[in-house]
Amino acid sequence: MSDLGKRIRLRRILKNEQHKALIVAFDHAQYVGPIPGTEDPAAQVRRFAEAQVDGILMTIGGLKHCTESFYSENAPSLILRLDWTPIWRVGPERPETCMVASVENALALGADAVMTYMFMGTGDPDFEAGEIARNAKIARECESLGMPHIIEPLARGKEVKDPNDPQWVRLHTRIASELGADLIKTDYTGDPVTMRSVIEVCPTPILALGGAKTGSDEATLEVIRGIAQSGAQGLVFGRNVFQAENVVAFIRRVQAVLAEA
Repeated sequence: MSDLGKRIRLRRILKNEQHKALIVAFDHAQYVGPIPGTEDPAAQVRRFAEAQVDGILMTIGGLKHCTESFYSENAPSLILRLDWTPIWRVGPERPETCMVASVENALALGADAVMTYMFMGTGDPDFEAGEIARNAKIARECESLGMPHIIEPLARGKEVKDPNDPQWVRLHTRIASELGADLIKTDYTGDPVTMRSVIEVCPTPILALGGAKTGSDEATLEVIRGIAQSGAQGLVFGRNVFQAENVVAFIRRVQAVLAEA
């Protein structure tokens, strides 16, 4: 029964083994300020909730302005980001991190899961040991408090030529799994075959991230189709969703593609 809290919260996010989850990442302003689509956070989060996404990734500060969207009967699950990094503003050469909240903070705020980064590829063994130790500590806290831990392992740093290289993604996702991650959010390798090669050797369910908004909605939907076909458990998409011309309509189209897989 020690993992009962985790199982209950994870079910709110994943629903069942066949369901492919759509989680909207909405933590960007914590790193890069008010980019397009984030200027009115309460209105955007209401749109996500109206479209019945499976979850929303938020910061603790952001949640304070959007709490009403999590009160309804069919409210999305709440995932809180616990750490911060400068790399999305200054570049990936040395992806430092710091903690901005604790698992207990997230528990007190009603979160269904917490998320932290785990960077590899800097070439600095001390830095990477610190990333491992930090994530392991959070994973153990999550176990004691019944809180699912989503690790976001990413290949960034001077050793990394292509962060989507399947070799990198296989490496860091399996390490995150061994540390005790309950879910993993990571880069899409670019095609369903190589992404499947990642998923097949990672016992923990994987959610693919969306990254920067590029191309048309049709192009994005084609990428999502490939992710779904790879066997991923779902998506964590941010800018491709909240920068869409019609957010709710685009979410409906994404949900339809995931339901077909």
